[in-house]
Amino acid sequence: MDFALTEEQEAVREAVSRICARFGDDYWLERDHTGEFPVELHQALAADGWLGICMPEEFGGAGLGITEAAIMMQAISQSGAGMSGASAVHMNIFGLQPVVVFGTDDQRRRMLPPLIAGKERACFAVTEPNTGLDTTRLRTRAERQGSKYVVNGQKVWISTAGVAEKILILARTTPLEDVRKPTQGLSLFYTDLDRSRIEVRPIDKMGRKAVDSNQVFFDNLEVPEEDRIGEEGRGFEYILHGLNPERILIAAEALGLGFVAIERAAQYAKDRVVFGRPIGQNQAIQHPLAECWMRLDSARLSVMQAAWRYDKGMSCGAEANMAKYLAAEAGFAACQQAVMTHGGFGYAKEYHVERYMREVMIPRIAPVSPQLILCFIAEKVLGLPKSY
Repeated sequence: MDFALTEEQEAVREAVSRICARFGDDYWLERDHTGEFPVELHQALAADGWLGICMPEEFGGAGLGITEAAIMMQAISQSGAGMSGASAVHMNIFGLQPVVVFGTDDQRRRMLPPLIAGKERACFAVTEPNTGLDTTRLRTRAERQGSKYVVNGQKVWISTAGVAEKILILARTTPLEDVRKPTQGLSLFYTDLDRSRIEVRPIDKMGRKAVDSNQVFFDNLEVPEEDRIGEEGRGFEYILHGLNPERILIAAEALGLGFVAIERAAQYAKDRVVFGRPIGQNQAIQHPLAECWMRLDSARLSVMQAAWRYDKGMSCGAEANMAKYLAAEAGFAACQQAVMTHGGFGYAKEYHVERYMREVMIPRIAPVSPQLILCFIAEKVLGLPKSY
C-alpha cells in the first residue's frame, strides 16, 4: 500500500500549479467583481493540453486517469483560483466521458478534439427546476421527426451556458407513462448551443461570479440524429458513467479551497500582532486551524482512494460519495475558520478568504446534497431501507 504520489502525478501537480501561478489574487478579485469568464486561464490550460487530461491520446488527450484529474483540479482551486478557476474547466474534464465510452468513432473524432484544444466550451444540461435530483422525472422532451429531434423544455443551474458553444442535453424521448422503468426513455445529445432556439438567462448568485449559472429554455431546438450519444432511451445509464468522476473532482476542488484558506489563515496568524504577540501563538487560534488541516488531509486520502478505485475499474459509488461529503464538509469548515481567524478583515474582499467562504458552498450543495449522500451510504452500504 503506497500513499505517495507517483513522479508523473507530482509532475501534473507542479505543472498545473505553475500555470495557475500566472493568475494571482488581483486577477481573481477582478473576475469576482466583473463576472468576466477567466478565458486566459482556460486557454493557458488548453495550450498545454490539460483540458484533455482524461481523454484518449488519439484525440489529442493525455490519456491519464481521474486520479491525475483530481490532482489537477485540487491544484487549480488551491492556487487561489477556487471554484472560479476550477469551474471554468470542470465540465471539460469529466463531462464528455459518455462520448468517450458510448460515442461512435465519428462522434469522438468530431466532438473531442475541439474541446481538448480549447476551441469549444461545453455545458451540461440535466437539472430542471421542478425535478431537482429526481432525474427520471425530467420534463424536457426530444421528439423525433425523421432524421432529427426537436427539443422543448427548461433546465436550471446550467454552468457556462452563457459562454459555451456546445451543450450536452438529457431529454425524455419516450413519455414516462410508456416505459417499463422510470430510468428508461431518456436520451443523451451533444450538439450546438443554437442561441436562436436556446434562451439563456443568467442567475444572479452568491459567489463564483466569473463562471455563469443559468436558466436555459429550449424552443424547438433541432438536433441532428448524429448528435445523439448511444442508443435512444438509454441516456440515463450513460450519464451515470460520469457521476462518480464528477463527485471525485468536485471533492478535490473543495479540498483545494480548504487548503488555501488554511494557508492564508496560518500566514495571517503569524503576521497579526495583538497585545504584543502574534495571534497564532494563542491556542484558541492554533487548535481550530490544526483540526481543519487534519480533516482536510483525511478527506484527501478518501478522494485519492475513490479516484484510484475508479481508474482500476472497481466499484466506487460509496467511495466517491463519501469523498465528496467529507471533502466538502472539511472545506467548508476550513473556509469558515479562515474568515474567523482574520476577524473583521476576514469580511474584507482584499484578504480573499470571504470569497473562498462563498465559493465553498458550491461543492457542499452540488452536484448532490450532503443529505442524499447520507441516504445513499445508509441504503447501499449499511443495508437500511430506502427513505425517499
